[in-house]
Amino acid sequence: MGNEIELISDGEGLAVVGDPVAVEQFLDSEGLASKELELPRLGAVASAGAKAAQAGSEVMANSGRWVKLTEDSAQKVKKFGLMDSKTPGVKHAMVGQPGDIKSWLQISKAPGALAANPAMLAGAAGIMAQVAMEQTMAEITDYLAIIDEKLDDVLRAQTNQVLARMDGVELAIKEATSVRNTVGRVSEVTWSKVQNSSGTIHETQGYALRQLADLADKLEKKSKIEDLVKIAREAESEVQKWLAVLARCFQLQDAVAVLELDRVLDASPDELDRHRLGLKAARQDRLELIVESTERLVLRMSDAVDTANSKVLFNPIQSPAIVKASNRVALDVHEFHGLLEIESEHRSSESTKWKDAAAERWDKTRETGAGGLDAAKNLGSGGLDTAKNLGSGALGQAASVKNKLSGKIPGRKFRRRVDDESEGPD
Repeated sequence: MGNEIELISDGEGLAVVGDPVAVEQFLDSEGLASKELELPRLGAVASAGAKAAQAGSEVMANSGRWVKLTEDSAQKVKKFGLMDSKTPGVKHAMVGQPGDIKSWLQISKAPGALAANPAMLAGAAGIMAQVAMEQTMAEITDYLAIIDEKLDDVLRAQTNQVLARMDGVELAIKEATSVRNTVGRVSEVTWSKVQNSSGTIHETQGYALRQLADLADKLEKKSKIEDLVKIAREAESEVQKWLAVLARCFQLQDAVAVLELDRVLDASPDELDRHRLGLKAARQDRLELIVESTERLVLRMSDAVDTANSKVLFNPIQSPAIVKASNRVALDVHEFHGLLEIESEHRSSESTKWKDAAAERWDKTRETGAGGLDAAKNLGSGGLDTAKNLGSGALGQAASVKNKLSGKIPGRKFRRRVDDESEGPD
């Protein structure tokens, strides 16, 4: 290859293959951190035939490095115009430094020795998937060490009790991995040590997801502040524990997948690419299940914050405690999502201050009071006019009655007097 190097990308990582010196120069010039890519293992997928065998030997004689594609590194390699290959989801490009040009440029649109051989390219994609999972496994180990320091003795004991069921799985995986590293392949005997491990991992993962779902259900069913603060504090202390269990499950699932790809590479190399895509889809399903559970809990915590802030005036201590717990849970989930490269937006909730709630209530009371006063004024003014009208009418009515009565009473007296006179002595 000389100063030519071959770039292979599966969307998650970048393989840089070529002369060891050229590979190092390329990585240094682009400022890309990398890990070793074990190209000799591709010998198992080299196709029969002199031409294919020569291409395989050429590839395996070169250096291979793997670069994790982050937002920054993806932008750096985008300029080389990687093109789709016959292997689904895999792109490639040939780059070099032609003539006196110091910068690396795409020098050919034709596939290199690796991309030209579909079996070899599928094998390379499988190895890249393994390196990516091993990278995540290492990051989870660091995450779990940090979480373990944060947990108190009680929570650590509870976490260990749940994870103890997977200790046997871990031991089996370590043993199989040691044999694989020594022999260079995963035989049927080696694979038999771990092939039944997935059931225990899935059961433990399901249990952790159920615990998170139970917390979300409790929050959804309660509306009283005293109930919400109790559940929120429970979530604040419990969530990190269950996230640690989920992380451990994910780590062991990736470890099994790494061995599984090696087993397929050894037993059925022509099925390697389909198996790689199948494992990728299954991994994505697990991620979506985790996202669904964790985001639901964060949403329920956010609803509890809304309730707490609306009642802070009469619950000045409990309401801020709910907000604090919600922010802690949201931050823990956000960090966990970042570990598994799940896109997540973290927003902290703010607690409504008691004095602000009191001021708001006072403003509303003043508005209500002012409205009542105006109504009273209107009623008073209208009532006075009504009273005047009523009084005037009453006085007129009384005068009329008086006149009627004054006309009748004298008549009666007159008639009585006449009658009395007529009854006088003869």
